[in-house]
Amino acid sequence: MLSKIKSAAVIGLDCKEVEVEADASGGNLPSLTIVGLADTAIQESRDRIQPAIKNSGIPFPQRHITINLAPADLKKEGPSYDLPTAVAILIASGKINPITDEIVNKSLFVGELSLDGKLRHINGVLPITIFAKQRGLKRIFLPKINACEASFIPGIDIMPINSLSELTDCLEGRIDIKPFLLKEPEEKEPNEKPEFDMAYVKGQEQAKRALEISAAGGHNVLMSGPPGAGKTLLARTLPTILPKLTTDESLEATKIYSIAGLLPPDSPIVRQRPFRSPHHTASGVALVGGGAWPRPGEISLAHRGVLFLDEFPEFTRQVLENLRQPLEDGIVTISRAQGSLTFPAKFILVAAMNPCPCGFSTDPEKECTCTPIEIARYQKRISGPLLDRIDIQIEVPRVKLEKLTTQELSESSKEIRERVQNARKIQEERFKNEKIVCNSEMGSEATKKYCAIDSQILEFLKSAITQLHLSARAYFRILKLSRTIADLEQNDRIKKEYIAEAIQYRIK
Repeated sequence: MLSKIKSAAVIGLDCKEVEVEADASGGNLPSLTIVGLADTAIQESRDRIQPAIKNSGIPFPQRHITINLAPADLKKEGPSYDLPTAVAILIASGKINPITDEIVNKSLFVGELSLDGKLRHINGVLPITIFAKQRGLKRIFLPKINACEASFIPGIDIMPINSLSELTDCLEGRIDIKPFLLKEPEEKEPNEKPEFDMAYVKGQEQAKRALEISAAGGHNVLMSGPPGAGKTLLARTLPTILPKLTTDESLEATKIYSIAGLLPPDSPIVRQRPFRSPHHTASGVALVGGGAWPRPGEISLAHRGVLFLDEFPEFTRQVLENLRQPLEDGIVTISRAQGSLTFPAKFILVAAMNPCPCGFSTDPEKECTCTPIEIARYQKRISGPLLDRIDIQIEVPRVKLEKLTTQELSESSKEIRERVQNARKIQEERFKNEKIVCNSEMGSEATKKYCAIDSQILEFLKSAITQLHLSARAYFRILKLSRTIADLEQNDRIKKEYIAEAIQYRIK
């Protein structure tokens, strides 16, 4: 007898249908063969499925069983095929008889089996659920621990399963499993003070202004200054002034974290903007993604959030050069022999560095011990093309002792966030007919359309570009930056002072 069960393979952020076929017409000796370009985890499933079936109170079929994962030319990985394989075996051998064909044909099955027949957590449930809905399936059977994550997608029944025996009882009609319904948690105001807040940052008014502009328009930032000036604190405070994730942005981020297996069980939906801070020893694959089975890297995990690179020049130059294309395009394409995968990478890059190896070449109070050659070699670790892609480049000076010891709090993150959200609302209205979220994502044509300036301001900009020897990329980035400054000021017109402020942020 032959049976077919629907499952899915996660390819990048998308899915493809995998049909698990089982044939139980072989001889009288019990054996299990799996074909269909399966990885080691799937081949090892033979030793999980047989005990799982026996420990669920069902005798394993005493015959040769062949499992085919179709299409045969698509590579499959991971243990999520355990459940559909077990169901296919039981139906093909006649051990279970579903009450209707519809309950199997209109369903998708995913899950990893333990030896006692219980189901374990799997990765990539959210994109699999989206795929099942797009294919017009009515329900998806999955581990109960994954149900909350899958229920983020409406229009498909999420059937939470604890064990294989529970699933067989459901298929044969002995029990009725109700679809999982997500109960939205009530949003409560936090009682404790946040760990990071702009109110606690002493001094650094220019840096705070730069981060406010960065948050309002999604612009990249490079902070340079002596050790202990507050660069890391400023970077970690940036997420507190970013606008809240929209539903679409939350869905994008959750898909990435679902595939990477980084969703916490108590919070299956990404509701806070990501903040990623990889160490400077990170490899290129860790930063941009890759591997034999390509997985998203840090730049994709920071999608719609912040990627903080502390000790910027300490990263190897080859690793940093990997950022050039994602910073420009907002995506990263990973090419392998079997094909290419594309992951989103629209993040705010915040980099922090010392001006020299000892860190005090720009400090008026402490003498630098580095030679000019050492300083030049240190700064050359960051290439010109990469610096050209960073809109805001600022000096973060030493904080005066008088400011450090004052008890007066500065403007809070909540107040700054309100201005940022107002600026984002202007951009949302401006780009409602475009595939653009914020000003930094504008291309050259959109920049010409939405960043128009009069002839007098244009002459001023031309003069600055000529004297500072800036590139064509810098010209467009200055216009986009000035557009963000105008949005913060609630002004439709780009003024000369906005252009001047945008130019001063390109000190490098």
